[in-house]
Amino acid sequence: MIARITYALRETWASFRRNLTLTAAAVLTSAIALLLVGTTLLIQRAFENLLVQWRGDVEMIVFVRSDASPDQIAFVDSSIRQADTIVDVEKLQYLDKTQTYEEAKRIFIGDPVTLSLLTPENIPSQFKVVPLTEDPALVRSLSEQFRSLPGVEDVALAEDEFQVISTLSQFIRVVTLVMSIVLLIVAVGLIWNTIRTAMFARRREIEVMKLVGATNWFIRIPFMLEGLLQGLLGALAACGGLWVLNSAWTNGVAGFKPGTGISSLIVPSGFLSGVMLSMLILGAIVGAVGSAIAASRFLDV
Repeated sequence: MIARITYALRETWASFRRNLTLTAAAVLTSAIALLLVGTTLLIQRAFENLLVQWRGDVEMIVFVRSDASPDQIAFVDSSIRQADTIVDVEKLQYLDKTQTYEEAKRIFIGDPVTLSLLTPENIPSQFKVVPLTEDPALVRSLSEQFRSLPGVEDVALAEDEFQVISTLSQFIRVVTLVMSIVLLIVAVGLIWNTIRTAMFARRREIEVMKLVGATNWFIRIPFMLEGLLQGLLGALAACGGLWVLNSAWTNGVAGFKPGTGISSLIVPSGFLSGVMLSMLILGAIVGAVGSAIAASRFLDV
């Protein structure tokens, strides 16, 4: 058993070095495709971070200043409830400073700089409003009315947030996903061609091995390991590139004014690790599929 494993590894490495140009092309293509896949996942998670506070069909958020008095908070509450004469309010939820801070920790989970500037004492509380109307003009007119109330710091509308976020996320996600799928198919084809070339170059040796009784699987395994290695190397390169991109993005966002929405686009390191693990698995699958097809189809040389 040890001798067979040693033979498989030795032949895999020899074949890997023999077709260095094709191997490099296959690894590079796999790396670019997997980098696009990882980038797509990070972008999707980043935009989801922006939408944390808008879950539950919330259309409007009225932010109350951190130094607002209880009377001012009560006045804002009553004003929103009295707005039923203009727009029916299906749901009204008040988040105090502690609850708002807990939500902020989810929104800015990947931005410790911004989060360090927020405390349960200085963070604004908020009213989340779910109106029944689908007329954005009515909701916008109501927001202007609330914005002038004493104690109100600002009013945010889901329409403004979703329009920008949905347009950007859909465009980027579709483009990167299509490109990554195409490149993954190309990577499988390159690995397939690399293994086919390697088997053709060793056709005499394969014929001799068959004559002395070697099984098909004994012959296939070194070639399949070669494809698997190519996929893993591409995945490792993609993981390194994704880490560099994410670090550059995180450092770049740190230069923006704290508290701006852009800081919510930072992805937590735990999610990045999960994406890298998925990329390694996908790279191994891509390499295994390409090499398995070639090793099965071109074994009779």
